[in-house]
Amino acid sequence: PSVKMSKTKLSLTKGKTATLKATVSPSKATLKTVYWTSNKTSVATVDQKGKVKAIKAGKAVITATAQDGSKKKASVTVKVGAGIA
Repeated sequence: PSVKMSKTKLSLTKGKTATLKATVSPSKATLKTVYWTSNKTSVATVDQKGKVKAIKAGKAVITATAQDGSKKKASVTVKVGAGIA
């Protein structure tokens, strides 16, 4: 199987959210769920539905890993801007 992300980059302003989508292929895969993680939860968090929340300015990598044991994954770099002060 493989995992494909709906985006490869994402820019957000602090406090904003966006939802990412991960697709597990092939279509006949029996387990199509993914586990979402953020490498810097101080910058951006992600829930298990792919909803990303920008916490503070910086960069974080959001990863969706297939739960079928294949360890296949896809990642998105999230850039968080401070916004207008």
